[in-house]
Order: sequence, then C-alpha cells, then structure tokens
Amino acid sequence: QVQLAESGGGLVQAGGSLRLSCAASGLTFSIYRMGWFRQAPGKERMFVGSINWSDVTTSYADSVKGRFTISRDNAKNTVDLQMNSLKPEDTAVYYCAVAKWGTGGRYDYWGQGTQVTVSS
Repeated sequence: QVQLAESGGGLVQAGGSLRLSCAASGLTFSIYRMGWFRQAPGKERMFVGSINWSDVTTSYADSVKGRFTISRDNAKNTVDLQMNSLKPEDTAVYYCAVAKWGTGGRYDYWGQGTQVTVSS
C-alpha cells in the first residue's frame, strides 16, 4: 500500500504561483510513476503531469507545459508541483496519484486532493 497526502493549495491571483506537495509513505519502493491530476467543477478529472520515480522523467499536459514543473525530493519521498503564471482556468482540485511497477502505468493510489483557486 502507498499513502499519499497533498498540501499547498490555496487562493492566488492570476499570474501568481503556487507550489503543491505530495508526500508518499508506505511501500514507496513499489512506485513506478507519480502523477498530478486536476478536476474542475462539472468537468472530468484530467492529467496535469507525471514523473517517473526512478529516472525522474517528466511529462506534462499541453495546457500546463512551460508553466508547471514537477520535481521529486528523494530524501523526503515527496513530489512537488510548481505552478507559475496561473490562470483562472487552472482552478480545480488537484490530486496526486501513484502507479506501481507492473501495472502498466495504471494509477491505483490517490491522495485526498487540495483546492487551488485562481482569481482573475
């Protein structure tokens, strides 16, 4: 089992920045990839970006590419999502999730989510 806990959400003005953090605990050696997703009211959950646990290769949705950066802190077993140049359309609940080795990249573990609100 892997437990995830997000932190760092809040209210920010358009053009501002926020940094979200996801702390992983439990069987962290089994993590293949950690992803960030978001869900806005009335919309489906969408992929934001991901980082491979072993080689820290990252991937981003086109809508956030160049504005958001995912990084990993090995010592703390945390993955951060640095969000710059925020737009009102970035408003959503942000979730981190984990895909374990051997699952083909399927995200089986999810955090509780943290609210990000960007005012215009």
